[in-house]
Amino acid sequence: MNFADENFELRELQRIEGHADRVWSLAWKPGTGADGVPAVLASCSGDKTVRVWEQSPLTGSFQCKAVLEETHNRTVRSCAWSPSGKLLATASFDATTAIWEDVGGDFACVSTLEGHENEVKSVSWNASGSLLATCGRDKSVWIWEVLPHNEFDCVSVLQGHTQDVKMVQWHPTLDILFSCSYDNTIKIWAEDGDNDDWHCVQTLNESNSGHTSTVWALSFNATGDKMVSCSDDLTIKIWGSDIMRMQSGDGNAPWKHLSTLSGYHDRTIFSVHWSREGIIASGAADDAIRLFVESEDHLVDGPSYKLLLKKEKAHDMDVNAVQWSSMEENRRLASASDDGTVKIWELAASSGHRKPQL
Repeated sequence: MNFADENFELRELQRIEGHADRVWSLAWKPGTGADGVPAVLASCSGDKTVRVWEQSPLTGSFQCKAVLEETHNRTVRSCAWSPSGKLLATASFDATTAIWEDVGGDFACVSTLEGHENEVKSVSWNASGSLLATCGRDKSVWIWEVLPHNEFDCVSVLQGHTQDVKMVQWHPTLDILFSCSYDNTIKIWAEDGDNDDWHCVQTLNESNSGHTSTVWALSFNATGDKMVSCSDDLTIKIWGSDIMRMQSGDGNAPWKHLSTLSGYHDRTIFSVHWSREGIIASGAADDAIRLFVESEDHLVDGPSYKLLLKKEKAHDMDVNAVQWSSMEENRRLASASDDGTVKIWELAASSGHRKPQL
């Protein structure tokens, strides 16, 4: 994708209000926002609720279609749609993960997953929707098998982190799980082919050019051969792996540090998300959003990345989450903040600001 010839701007399409406390996390519903299907977005908050927003075909604005409440009794920290869009998983500080089923726009809690000792911080579905991962302040990562009739069976409890686990994220095509933590590391977990047990196959830490403080989030590019992570150390790091080797069943194909982006945020970076066309968005405690793309200058020692755009004062307070729409035909970004709002943005070429050809 060549972004060199044009100037871009991040246009605010809508500021969505409704939550009564900070908004922690966002999730676009798969299969929405294209082909005449209205875009649907879920958000979760310190107000103990999850809200489902749908874009009106007439006005283009997002309206609240459902409030999922009276299930969690503390902050809802994370939300994730299953790949089919039929189920929504929500992780809460009340130590539970709730599974909601969408039946014609009405959401019912069909399962509650218990086991973590205290706050659950993140939830993630694998690509096929057959596995669910959760993590929490109890330093553990849980893997759940999705069974018929909305049953969930814990198949593994992974102990390896020495502190609060902030996020779990499945690889976009392979059943390999990634977790990041207050212990400054990213851990990569794979199933042992011999005994079906999960184990840590690699730890990315300071000794292999990793982060020097809490790792808050990570995200993958569309092909799954690169990963981006962000941290309390004010850096964004790009990692790469041999995807062909991983696809051949070698889950131990190591991830290597490729690039570090520093100096772009001056407070903790809470969220990163890689769009399908290769744009990395970051959101931070400096109330700003930054966008990065791979530089055209191909270096001998691997790819480099450059700032595409900076949006100061994207929100009035910390930006907790940034999430690109999964539909390639629109460059739509959602952000969530401590200011209690969700914002919808569109990345667009600045009108009349085309760079002169050299």
